Amino acid sequence: MKKLGIALLALSLPGALAAQSVVELFQKAKAQVKSASYDDALKTLDAMDAETAKPGHEAERKQVDPPLAFYRGVCNAALGKKEVAKSQFIAYLGFSPNASIDGAAYPKKAVAIFEEARKEVGGAGAAAAGAPSLAATYSSFNRTAPTAPETPGEEWAKGPVRAIMTDAEKREYARLVDPVSRSEFVTKFWAGRDPKPETPENEYRDEFERRVAFADANFAQDEIRGSMTDRGMVFVLLGPPTYVGRRPIGAGEDSAEAAGMSTSGPHDAQIANSVAAAASPSGKTTTSSQNSTVDRMYGPNSTALDGGQNWREVWHFRRELLPAGVPYQQVDFEFITRKGYGKNVLQRDSPALTTIEAAKKVKVAKG
Repeated sequence: MKKLGIALLALSLPGALAAQSVVELFQKAKAQVKSASYDDALKTLDAMDAETAKPGHEAERKQVDPPLAFYRGVCNAALGKKEVAKSQFIAYLGFSPNASIDGAAYPKKAVAIFEEARKEVGGAGAAAAGAPSLAATYSSFNRTAPTAPETPGEEWAKGPVRAIMTDAEKREYARLVDPVSRSEFVTKFWAGRDPKPETPENEYRDEFERRVAFADANFAQDEIRGSMTDRGMVFVLLGPPTYVGRRPIGAGEDSAEAAGMSTSGPHDAQIANSVAAAASPSGKTTTSSQNSTVDRMYGPNSTALDGGQNWREVWHFRRELLPAGVPYQQVDFEFITRKGYGKNVLQRDSPALTTIEAAKKVKVAKG
């Protein structure tokens, strides 16, 4: 009866059976890679490629292109096919320009060739690999709305501007109770940060509001506007980093948690979500249903490192992007996303806090 019920469900949901077979093929390929059966894994990946190339599976295809390239790279590297492996890794970096490889999980040959591929596409790899870096994306970002006259209320100082206000300014503003005095404060606030008061423009304010708009568009979390998140705060203060790296929290990093000991990776979760979407009449899934799909697919001893649950994102700033007075040649801001901990939570270590405080003191970059 159970098998019959599954068959009827598949018939009533076009694409669900095919999507499930893709998941099974992917899990099989991963197991073969783990057991060093690289020739067999390549055959399984070819079958997965063929399945998703069929008409009607365009959505699944977008999901599997990155892992296909990555695991083909691993297999070919292990088999001594360096150039083929490198081309696959370069293709993978086109999808994930800031990706890294776990040296403990894959053969040394694969790790070495992956690093060569990363260097070949240009360090962080973003522009050369065909995907824009955060800096490149921001450079082409146009904030079309002009600066609007402000009618600041008592909540003004609790908005994005709080990132650049001094403690004294916050205390002063909190004492103001009428619209006129608040408006005068805001006018004085921006005027004091105008690098060229002889011109009608306020370059500092324009840049600040452009960064706020970009952060709102790119770093929103749930109901929190992007500029009010930890990543948004860092972006508003420092602008785009030199490069961004993002990887799952791996085995041994948080060994007290089951997720830290997971043997699955982020692409597993992506494919799990595509399965859930294919099985939904609306073509969409909720976060709870995605998590449920992942749990069913991998079981209690192989929890997927869902990108929304267990990630470490690092923003790397080189010396030329750091504010004056920072005693470091480079600073890394780490944002942790972990179930039960939070989303993109800034790790407030000494270098990060020192840099943030220095950035608040810098009114404007001259020139």
